[in-house]
Amino acid sequence: MAITAIPYIIERDFKRFFRYKWWLAGMISMNLADLFIMALVYTKMIKFDYFKFFAPGITVTALFAAAFMIGREVNWEVRRDYYYYLLSLPVEHWELALGRVLSGALRGMVYMFPLLLIDFAFLGVPPPLEVLIIFLMLFLLSLGISGLSIMIAVSTNSFEKFAVMRGVTYYVLFFCSTVFYPLDLIKSISEQGIIPPFLAVLAEVNPLSNAADLIRSFLLANPPFNITLIIPIITFSLPITLVSSLAYAKILRRQR
Repeated sequence: MAITAIPYIIERDFKRFFRYKWWLAGMISMNLADLFIMALVYTKMIKFDYFKFFAPGITVTALFAAAFMIGREVNWEVRRDYYYYLLSLPVEHWELALGRVLSGALRGMVYMFPLLLIDFAFLGVPPPLEVLIIFLMLFLLSLGISGLSIMIAVSTNSFEKFAVMRGVTYYVLFFCSTVFYPLDLIKSISEQGIIPPFLAVLAEVNPLSNAADLIRSFLLANPPFNITLIIPIITFSLPITLVSSLAYAKILRRQR
């Protein structure tokens, strides 16, 4: 089977994605409300411009939510034995596995794109090379998130267990990150004993933190750009993408 089967898998998943019109509308409304209401209010209450700080963060959270949604669909397929239909298609297992991971990643990028444009509109447009780096790193992050959601989805045929694991993943990656709070603040309250020290370490290596800080480094010059912002994204995304693809293909072979 030629590799041209993958675009059809991606097209199928995109059609399913845009069926959730009300979910998408609600998520976009919530993201914009967080940015233009909550962030602006917080800016009046604290000592720095929280709107500028949070704009890259909300972009990364939107990417995460949209890319992670592919796992819900895959888990539904596991629970409903939908694989019997998938196995009847003239598509190789590896093509189906890679296509599902890629479609989840691309859906995250499409959903995130308007929010990234808002970042550029309010914070400035960086040079073309920096824009390219931002898009490349966000795509790698989206790929890893899509793979992570699929890996969780195929690990259980219980929706309740999947929902619990998804919720834990959301809270760990969202709130142990610099999406909402500066890393200096997290380290400061860790040193004061308010939170365990390992949470500060987790926030520093969290790929969501590094993606948000990468955007801030190019648009706000704070934090300054450093290659260490890229390394955690790569080391998270590439292994997760490989493992999730293998796990998905294994599920298909088991159903044969």
